[in-house]
Formats: sequence, structure tokens, C-alpha cells
Amino acid sequence: MAEKLVGACVIGQSGGPTAVINASAYGAITAALKAEEITQVLGADHGITGVLGDKLYDMGKEDPQELAYLKNTPASELGSCRYKLADPEKDDTDYKRILEVFKKHNVRYFFYNGGNDSMDTCDKISRFMSKSGWDCRVMGIPKTIDNDLWGTDHCPGFASAAKYIATSAMEVSKDGRVYPTGQVTIMEIMGRHAGWLAASAALATHFGAGPDLVYLPELDFDQEAFLNDVERIYKEKGTCLVAVSEGLHYADGTFVSEAKTSSTDGFGHAQLGGLAARLSEMVKARTDAKVRPIELSLLQRCGAHLASKTDVEEAELAGRTAVEAAVAGETGKMVAFERAYDEKGNYVCKTILLPLTSVANAEKKVPLEWITPEHNFVTKDFIDYALPLIQGEPERPTECSLPRYARLKKIQA
Repeated sequence: MAEKLVGACVIGQSGGPTAVINASAYGAITAALKAEEITQVLGADHGITGVLGDKLYDMGKEDPQELAYLKNTPASELGSCRYKLADPEKDDTDYKRILEVFKKHNVRYFFYNGGNDSMDTCDKISRFMSKSGWDCRVMGIPKTIDNDLWGTDHCPGFASAAKYIATSAMEVSKDGRVYPTGQVTIMEIMGRHAGWLAASAALATHFGAGPDLVYLPELDFDQEAFLNDVERIYKEKGTCLVAVSEGLHYADGTFVSEAKTSSTDGFGHAQLGGLAARLSEMVKARTDAKVRPIELSLLQRCGAHLASKTDVEEAELAGRTAVEAAVAGETGKMVAFERAYDEKGNYVCKTILLPLTSVANAEKKVPLEWITPEHNFVTKDFIDYALPLIQGEPERPTECSLPRYARLKKIQA
């Protein structure tokens, strides 16, 4: 039995928002408020930058009903950031400041909800606290629509984005077949290095109205093969719907998108966009078809109106599990999901804990065997993987037929 550790906790959100990241916050906040070891529950304003600026909200002063609305509130209600902490061995300035703030508020638990880079932040803080002798249990709560965190079967946020993408693909497929004149539509979907989201468009095809072709960044992009595929299907059907991942790249590693610029985010990742328009120009030059590029852009990240109930419940589970594990003595870990099936063959999600050091900065990609030999679609293995995750419709509180989102007071501690 781990020694009882009494003190405050900080909960922060980081990286890109999702439809369910606030469900994880709700799970963590409510579990922390119930834990007798945790004396105060603090929410960090805009992630680790809020800790550095000592801008922390007292979550215990929020109305319980407003907290409950977090389960169906998209984006990051506490605010997010893309702030990269330096290697503490080279520059420990930020870490000393974090420790100073932690000591001021007697913070003994730190929960950080994010993706790859956020787990790196979490790992660095965990190691620094240990080295400094400040007893603080640090836990990572997974989040990313990209579904590329290593070690977990899937990530909270992915399923809802996948459901949004599949639904949108079905609607675009129907729209593209309205007129007798031919049309090629190219849908650009998020995914820099991993194609989980673009692959999700294939769910629409599985149910009768979706893309004819799907291209993922796990494999080098063959421009001539792509044009041949589109031309062949267009001639056969009179229409062609293509789903592409924004991170498509040529064999030399350069992105296909002509919109790749020197612009990067806080972690040095290239800001991509404009791929659908670029590919549309290629198709126009090859065929006589009307070509329409569609970029889902930010809409696919936070589509709470199409959220998966399974995703919402699992996101809440991740937050709650992180707090319960930390109180029980765990630290330096990330909550991960393990897939299982009951005796009737129904999908079951189990939680496990992974060392942050093994998760930080590692990427999980779509298995190559789940991509067809022609490199232009996914196999049924992917359908079987993704389908259980998008199930269910969460209760969606409304106000005059519009979504009712959380309205937090955000009282500073």
C-alpha cells in the first residue's frame, strides 16, 4: 500500500482540442473532488503556461451542474497551449518556476491531458519533481484525434472525429451524385504522419455512401498511380470521391501539399493545408471532370453534435482512472486503453498504465497490412477496429434547440 500523500492537484489541458477532452477533465475533476487525499482541485489556465504564470482556477467553487455540462462541451474549456519545455538538463528555468508554484499551493498531484508532445511535457515534469525531491505524483491522460499515441489501442477524441468524418463523407457522397454531370470530389482530412482519421472515411463506404479511394501517409504517394485511379473510377461511375490525409508525402519525404510553409507550431511541426486544392488541380489537368476540393479543417476536431457516446464515456474513464491511480500511489504513467471482448463477443474497453518515458514522442501508425495492396483504400481490419468505437449517441443538453455548454466561473486560486 502506497504512503498516503495529501495535497492539492493541478489538472491541465494541452495540444489540439477534441469533442471529448472536457469529458476527461470532468472525470478527473470529479474524482479529485471526491478523494480525501486531495485538498484542493486546481485547473490550469491554458495548460502548463497557466502553471508557469500561477493562473490556476479553484474547481471546487464551480457549480456541480456546470461541471456536468463539460461532458458534452467541445474544445478545451480550461484553455490549451502548445508550449514546449526545454530539456531540464540544459535549461531548468521553467521547471524551477513550476516547482515554486507547486510549493506555493502544496500541489502533490499533477494531471496533464494531451497527445504526444503533452506526454513529453508530463514525463519531463515527472522526472524533474523526482530529482528535486518534491513528492508529486504525475499522470498523463491521453487525448488526440490523430489516434497516434503509442501503447494505447485508441485515444479519446479519435472516435468522435472518426464518426464526424464518416458522416460527412456520406453526406458529401450523396451531394456529389445529385447531378447527371460528372464530378470528382477530394476531401482533405487531418493527419500529418498517421492516417487514422482519413481511414475513417472508409466507414462511410462500408455503409454504402463514401469515398472510392483513400490515401494515407503511412505510404509514399505515387502521383501517377493516384491520377490513374481517379481517372479509372470517374470513367466507370461518372463520379469519384477521394479521401486524403493532409500529410501525404512523396518518396523523398516532401509533403504533396504546396501549402507547406515555414510556419510551424510550438513543437516545430509544419502547418499543413491546401492539399485537396493541389490534388484537384492535378485531376483537372488529367480529366474533363468538374473537380471540387473540400477541406474539413477545424470542423472535424470538435464536432460534439456527432460525438460517440463510447468516446465520451471512455474519455471520462481516462480522467477518473488517472486520479484514482495517482491517489493509490502511481506516478510517471499514462492511462491507456486495452481492447477486450466479453463472452458474447461485444467490445469492452479496459484501462492499463504505461510509463510516460515509453509513450513520450512515439507515434502509432495505421498498420501497413490494413492498407490494400493497391495503396488506395483500407481493409476490413480497419473497419472492424474502428466500428465499435463510434457507437452510441450521448445525451446532448440543449437550450432553445442549441447546445448547452459548460459556463465555468473560473475563480482564480
